[in-house]
Amino acid sequence: MILPVYRVSVWVPTEHVQRVLDGICAVDDLRIGDYDRVAWIAAPGVEQFRPLTGADPALGTIGELESGASVRIEFCIPRDSGRLQRVIDDGIRPHHPWRIPAIFVDESLLPLP
Repeated sequence: MILPVYRVSVWVPTEHVQRVLDGICAVDDLRIGDYDRVAWIAAPGVEQFRPLTGADPALGTIGELESGASVRIEFCIPRDSGRLQRVIDDGIRPHHPWRIPAIFVDESLLPLP
């Protein structure tokens, strides 16, 4: 069986990973088969950004390059646009420290036994 899914990836500062995961799972159980809260958390990496004039940065100073440790949280949900919107609007954004989190969505296929 092949399940059409949205594969969602979001980059999160390391100290906020559990908060974001808990927010996502409060909206969606991330169930695949007989398992729930199914997610993959990548090894820490580094993100960088420079706040520009007009920005209201949670971290950093206008005009200065900032960097910090972050990880990628990735999970799959069945392709349902309403469900995806709820996960993003109610699960990720309110629990993420950035005003504009780096969220990526791909259409993918998940082979199930």
